[in-house]
Amino acid sequence: MIKLTQGNILLNARAQDKTEAIRIAGNLLVDAGNMQLAYIDSMLLREKVANTYLGNGISIPHGLPRDRDLILRTGISVSQFPDGVQWHQGETVYLVVAIAARSDEHIELLANLTDVLDDPQTVHRLATTTDPLDIIARLTQPRDGGSVAVAPVEAADDFAKWVDVELSGPAGLHARPAAAFVDIARQFESEVRVRHIGKVANGKSLLSLLKLGAGTRAGIRIMARGSDADAALEALAAAVRHGLEDAAEASPSSDLVAPSLSLQARAIAGIAASPGVAIGPLRHFRRERIVVAATADDAVHEETRLRQAIAAARLQLRELHDEVKARSGAARAAIFRAHQEFLDDPDLVEATQRLIEAGHSAGWAWRQSIDERAQEVASLDDALLKERAVDLQDVGRRVLRLLADTLEEEPGTFTIPVILVAEDLSPSDTARLDPAMILGICTAGGGPTSHTAIIARSLDIPAIVGAGPAVLHQPEDSLCILDGDAGNLYLEPGDGDLHLAHQVQQQWQALREAERLACYQPAITTDGQRIEVVANIGGASEAEQAVAAGAEGIGLLRSEFLFLQRAEPPSEDEQFIAYSAMTRALNGLPLIIRTLDIGGDKEVPYLSLPAEDNPFLGVRGIRLCLARSDLFRPQLRAIYRAAATGPVKIMFPMIATVEELLAARAIAEDVRRELGAAAVDIGIMIEVPSAVLMAPELAAHADFFSVGTNDLTQYVLAMDRGHPSLARQADALHPAVLRMIDMTVRAASAAGKWVGVCGGVAGDPKGAMILAGLGVSELSMSIPSVAAIKARLRTQSLTDLRALAQRALACRTAAEVRAL
Repeated sequence: MIKLTQGNILLNARAQDKTEAIRIAGNLLVDAGNMQLAYIDSMLLREKVANTYLGNGISIPHGLPRDRDLILRTGISVSQFPDGVQWHQGETVYLVVAIAARSDEHIELLANLTDVLDDPQTVHRLATTTDPLDIIARLTQPRDGGSVAVAPVEAADDFAKWVDVELSGPAGLHARPAAAFVDIARQFESEVRVRHIGKVANGKSLLSLLKLGAGTRAGIRIMARGSDADAALEALAAAVRHGLEDAAEASPSSDLVAPSLSLQARAIAGIAASPGVAIGPLRHFRRERIVVAATADDAVHEETRLRQAIAAARLQLRELHDEVKARSGAARAAIFRAHQEFLDDPDLVEATQRLIEAGHSAGWAWRQSIDERAQEVASLDDALLKERAVDLQDVGRRVLRLLADTLEEEPGTFTIPVILVAEDLSPSDTARLDPAMILGICTAGGGPTSHTAIIARSLDIPAIVGAGPAVLHQPEDSLCILDGDAGNLYLEPGDGDLHLAHQVQQQWQALREAERLACYQPAITTDGQRIEVVANIGGASEAEQAVAAGAEGIGLLRSEFLFLQRAEPPSEDEQFIAYSAMTRALNGLPLIIRTLDIGGDKEVPYLSLPAEDNPFLGVRGIRLCLARSDLFRPQLRAIYRAAATGPVKIMFPMIATVEELLAARAIAEDVRRELGAAAVDIGIMIEVPSAVLMAPELAAHADFFSVGTNDLTQYVLAMDRGHPSLARQADALHPAVLRMIDMTVRAASAAGKWVGVCGGVAGDPKGAMILAGLGVSELSMSIPSVAAIKARLRTQSLTDLRALAQRALACRTAAEVRAL
C-alpha cells in the first residue's frame, strides 16, 4: 500500500468553490512529485462528466483515464476544509482526497474511507483535527483492526430474477464504478441486490456495494425484484459489461463538454428551455395599460374607427408574419396567419358594432366583445381548444392599441440588456422583443415546447419556463444568474457565484464556436455509430440555411407553407418550382416532403372546410388529402417531378390506420404511373397512438417512419402543449411518450425499416441522446439546434446511450427522465 505522509496533508485550508479546492489538493501532489501540473486540469475536466463526491463530507477528485501519462507515481493527498466547500447543490465537502493513480495501490486506502463514511463522528473529527497524524492513522490502519472491522453483510436468498456478470473495470467495484452502479439502480422502482461470493449488498447503497470487496474480474450476481425488474437487470448488466468506470467517467472524444453551474445562491427551479448562461438585472415584462372611453356620441365615426383599426391590425400582422418568417422560419410565423383569421370573424365584428350603436366607444365595445369570447373559449372542457383564449386576447390587444385614447407603461424598450421575467409571453410579445436587449427569459408558466421556448431556442437566448409564480415577485433590477441548461434562476448571487458564472458563460461561448466550426462533421458516436442529423424547414429559403448550419438533409419539409396566406391553392407547376429549388440548394442531400397537413390549428379560408367541434380529431392531415384529390394529386405530381432533380422522399401525415396508408399509396402509385416517374421512398408520420400500436402492420407498407413527438405527446397525454395550465406537463420526454417511440422502433427494426424523429424533442440535447439510445437513426430539428446536437452525440458511445434510454423507459415521470 502507498505511504501517506504529513507532506501529503494540508490542514485548515480555505476555498471559495470546488475548482479552487481541487487546485489546492492537486498542488500537494504536484509538489510531492506524484504528477505533472497539467493533471490538475484533467481533474477539473472529470468534474464535468462525473461526480467525485462520495458522501458524508468526503470527495475524491482524480483525473481522466486518458491522462494517466501525466502521473509520475501513485499518490494521495488529503486537504482539510473545516468551513466546508460546496461540491454540488446540497453537497458540502470537508475532506478532499485527491488521487493520482497509475495502478491500484491506492485501493486499500480508499477502502478505509468507506468505514469513515459510515461514521459521521469520525468525519467530523478528521475535518477539524489540528494533528495530521490523526488523518494518517485513520486512513492507513488495517481494515480488520480493532472496533472498525467491517462485518460481512448478512446473506439473503436470491431473487427469482437475476443475471451473472463479470466486472470488467481495472480495479473491481471500488468507489467510482460503485457510484455509477448506484446511479443506474436508483432509476428503477424495483429492489436491487448484488451478491459476491457469500456477501449480499443493497444495489442502491454505495457503502453496501463497497463492502462486497469485489475486485478485478470478480463475478457478481445482480438481482432485481419489482415491477420493472427486467428493465433494471438489462440496464445494470449492460453497464457492468461495458465497464462502469468507463461508462460513468469516460472522457469525451473532444473538449466539447457542455459546461454546468453549481452555485450557492438561492435558486428558483423551472424547466430548461434554451441552454446557456445569462447574467444581468431582472426586469419584469409589463403589457401597457390601454385606456379607452366608455361612451361616444357619434356611432358612425366609431364604426369607421373600428374598421380602420382592424385593417391596420391586419396589415401589422402581415408584416409581422413576414418579419418572423425571415428571422425564425415559416413554422414560427404561422401563428400570425391564424391571428389574421380572428380579425375576419363576422360574429365578433357584429357584436362590437351592436355595442357601438348602443352608445359605447369603439375601444370599449371591442374590448367587451373580445373579453366575452375569450372567457367562453377558456371555459371549454376541451383542453386542446382552451389555448385559443390566449390568441384571442393577443389579437384583441393589437386592435385595442389602435383604438386607445392613451397608452400607459409602454413595454418592451430597455436601455440596457436584461433578464426578462414574465407570467408567459404571447406570440406577439416575443416578436416585439429586441434580442440584442434580452440576455435571458424566465416565465412562470409554459412548458419545454411552448411558444416561448421555441422562439428562445431559435434566437439562441438562454431561457427557463414553468418556474412558477415566485419569479413574478422578485425585485426589479436585482442581479440574477439564469442557467438555461439546468433550468435554475439564481437570486442575489455573491462575488464567488458571479465569478464562476462568468467562467461558465465563457465556456458556453467557446462551446458554441467549437460547434459552429465542427458543424459539417458527421455525428458519429465514440464507438462508431452514425446518427443522421437533419433539419425541419417550412420554406424554400430555409433549405440553404440548413445546409450552411451543418444539416445532412431535410427530414421534414412542411409543404403547407405553399397553401397558406393566399386566395387559392398553388398550382402543380408552382409547387414543382418550389420543391426543385430546394433540391438544387441541397445539392444531393435528401429532402423529405410531408404532404399537405392542414386542419386542427391551421385554417385555410379557400378550402371552405366545415366547422368541427374538435378539429384536432377531425378531417386533418392525410384524411383531408384523401377527401380532396384536387389538392392531393397535383401535389404528388409536383413531388414526383421534383424527384427527378434530386433525392426526394414522400411522407404522409397523421396516418392512423392501415387503410389510410394503403389508400394514399394507391393514389401516389397511380400518379407515378401517369407521369412515368421513378419510384421514391414513401414513409409516414407516427403521431397518434393507433399508429404506434399498428406499427408492425404499417411497417409492411411504409419505407420509413418519422415520429412527430409534438402531436404524439398531445394525443398520448391528452394535453395541449400550449395550454396555460397543462404545458409544463405536456413533455415529450414523458416515459409514456418514450415507450411509444420504443415500440415504434422495435416494430420498424423487425421489418428492416428505419425510424426518424422530427418533433421538438429531437433538438433537445437530453432528448437527442435518449432517442439515439432507443435506436432512432435520424434526428430532424430546427436549424439552430443542428450543430449543438451533432457535437453532443460525438461525445457519447452508443452503449452508454442505450443504457441511458433503458433508464429513461423505466422512469415514472418526465421530471425523472430530465434528471437522469
